[in-house]
Amino acid sequence: MSPVVELLLLTAIAGAAMPIGGFVASFEHIRSNWLRTEFRHSVIAFGGGALFSAIALVLIPEGIKHLEVWESVTAFAAGGVGFWLLQILLDRSKSSSTQMVAMLSDFIPEVIALGATFATGGPGVVVLASIITLQNLPEGFNSYRELRESGLPTRRILTWFSIAALLGPLMGAFGYWMLADQQRLLGWMQLFAASGIMYLVFDDIAPQAKLKNSSLPALGSVLGFLLGLLGKLLDG
Repeated sequence: MSPVVELLLLTAIAGAAMPIGGFVASFEHIRSNWLRTEFRHSVIAFGGGALFSAIALVLIPEGIKHLEVWESVTAFAAGGVGFWLLQILLDRSKSSSTQMVAMLSDFIPEVIALGATFATGGPGVVVLASIITLQNLPEGFNSYRELRESGLPTRRILTWFSIAALLGPLMGAFGYWMLADQQRLLGWMQLFAASGIMYLVFDDIAPQAKLKNSSLPALGSVLGFLLGLLGKLLDG
């Protein structure tokens, strides 16, 4: 299998995890109290932990490799401010798409980095693709629930998720052909995204994961981070 075909296949699978997670969340006829409370909050926490693992183990370590200290600081600060301004716009527009924004802000830079890694022959591309896929499953689940509560119909949400999934192969190919020799630009993008994701985790995702009278959901964040740590360890 050629590298390009393998890249397109892996990024397509990673992208498909978003509508799959949304599809699982669409089974709203299951009305058990456990599913609607502890399980849902545990999935939200798991997604937050997975996002945080992407920040700590992938985006920041890879982003700082080819940047000066001042560039790393500037890119990270700009990401936090940029996503803060984005959140203000979402709040003013009464949007409930924070989870969707978090999902795509994590997914897009990671698949671009995956494409660039393929082009340079870097190790661990399959492991990285697996981490992205497993992150997108709970994020698709959480985003569906958030958008469904805002009143959007199931068909429209899953259609949006399916369209978003196409960004996987497109952005992966972009990284493969356009950014393999632009490591500094890739580093800026990764640190900007890392800071923005961190803002979203603490501003929106972590508060939603808290459930009164139950300490179980918080364990989901640990398991989510453990997922990324395991992938990093397997990658060597």
